[in-house]
Amino acid sequence: MPVDISYEAETDGVLVRVQPSFLEDESSPEDHRYIWAYHVEIENRGEKRLQLMTRHWRITDSDGRVQEVNGSGVVGQNPVLEPGGRFEYTSGAPLTTPSGMMQGVYRLEDEEGTTLDARIPLFALDSPYDERRPN
Repeated sequence: MPVDISYEAETDGVLVRVQPSFLEDESSPEDHRYIWAYHVEIENRGEKRLQLMTRHWRITDSDGRVQEVNGSGVVGQNPVLEPGGRFEYTSGAPLTTPSGMMQGVYRLEDEEGTTLDARIPLFALDSPYDERRPN
């Protein structure tokens, strides 16, 4: 049974914690299809109300191919985080290789319109099908 590992980074009072998990039932190694879910928790440890405006992901597979994903909000929402508040969601990522890595940035905005780029920590997507274990 794989151990659940979480990764975290804090930027100016915004903590981002990510816990990836390999989805065996949705993956098809013979078709070069490997699927992960990742659970994200964003916590506002600062004193200002923040709204998550955009996301930027950089997904790298074990062959070095990079996919950039940009968009508004997360899971169709632009959550507001009060001081001490948090928002959690789960999403997914497909790869054509048995392992890879993800990292990124959430852009948040306070009530005055000042933006903050909160770092999403680099985290490993390692499946049991990768003999090399590069991450």
